[in-house]
Amino acid sequence: MPRLAQTLGLTEFQTEILATVRQFVDREIIPNAQELEHSDTYPQDIVDAMREMGLFGLMIPEEYGGLGESLLTYALCVEELARGWMSVSGVINTHFIVAYMLRQHGTVEQKNYYLPKMATGETRGAFSMSEPELGSDVAAIRTKAKRDADGDYVINGQKMWLTNGGSSTLVAALVRTEEGAAKPHENLTTFLVEKPAGFGEVVPGVTVPGKIDKMGYKGIDTTELIFDNYRARATDVLGGAPGKGFYQMMDGVEVGRVNVSARACGVAIRAFELAARYAQQRTTFGKPIAQHQAISFSLAEMATKVEAAHLMMVNAARLKDSGERNDVAAGMAKYLTSEYCSEVTQASFRIHGGYGYSKEYEIERLMREAPFLLIGEGTSEIQKTIISKGVLREYAL
Repeated sequence: MPRLAQTLGLTEFQTEILATVRQFVDREIIPNAQELEHSDTYPQDIVDAMREMGLFGLMIPEEYGGLGESLLTYALCVEELARGWMSVSGVINTHFIVAYMLRQHGTVEQKNYYLPKMATGETRGAFSMSEPELGSDVAAIRTKAKRDADGDYVINGQKMWLTNGGSSTLVAALVRTEEGAAKPHENLTTFLVEKPAGFGEVVPGVTVPGKIDKMGYKGIDTTELIFDNYRARATDVLGGAPGKGFYQMMDGVEVGRVNVSARACGVAIRAFELAARYAQQRTTFGKPIAQHQAISFSLAEMATKVEAAHLMMVNAARLKDSGERNDVAAGMAKYLTSEYCSEVTQASFRIHGGYGYSKEYEIERLMREAPFLLIGEGTSEIQKTIISKGVLREYAL
């Protein structure tokens, strides 16, 4: 049989892109990931190389200078990048969510202004929904934007868990605007906030405190974002009309859930690769441990989970590309892939034995990265809520 996680029906161009990314991962990312991750160093050289490869414009239409590729192509590239180091895939995740939201919901002027610069990586995107006491209750957002006499907005509040919060130059932030709607989520608006990369008060009224110290997902910056009388123009509202932010963000999050699924697949593939290699090199009782039934059965279970996760992720991406509703498929993929990633990584850790606990071995890093995927873009419990609602909608009595 072919190696795990192969995808049927790809075009020649898609195959070439994936081969290029895979070679880049093997040559530039895997050899450097351990040192960069342990020192929590931003992978600037790797990011610069990704810009040169055109990865920041992968899903941006050709008319704006991008490659105009599908979500499936993007997800398969993310899978390869995460196989090398999950943090690298995180560099482009929020960028693509913002670019996708602009592509789908932006005004003509917003698309013409932002997308060409995003395609080259000159402008780097981040998006912000969560707040310190918010969690998954997006409709309860407290950060507020009040319209002034000139028709512009003054924003105050605190946002949380911005991936690329310091390194980005464009943030799509979801805040509350009182539009008089009866439902809370219909009073939310997405604002496009331009800023320079860096920390501190980056523009008047916008402060990005220092990086949040995390157990894993190192190298990439995760931050808060504080608004203190930040003045936003009416033209900074995504799509030009307030009150549509919740729907815009949920559309973007579906792309994000496919992305997290792809990352989980990449980490699981790498955990399996490490386990398969170690199990054939390590010997006990006169033979490689891969020949002991307990280990061989564990490898069989891991391989099956890697394959199943990949297929679920590909299905969710293709469904989104088709234009069909994919909230249930994306929720299922995100739930299954993140749980399987955690289980495969744990199994690989056990196969490594005591060496798996050493920072010299790559599996130690994967053990700290996998838990993030259980909570990123919505916990498993949130995915189950989405899945059950969708299933019952189709099977209603």
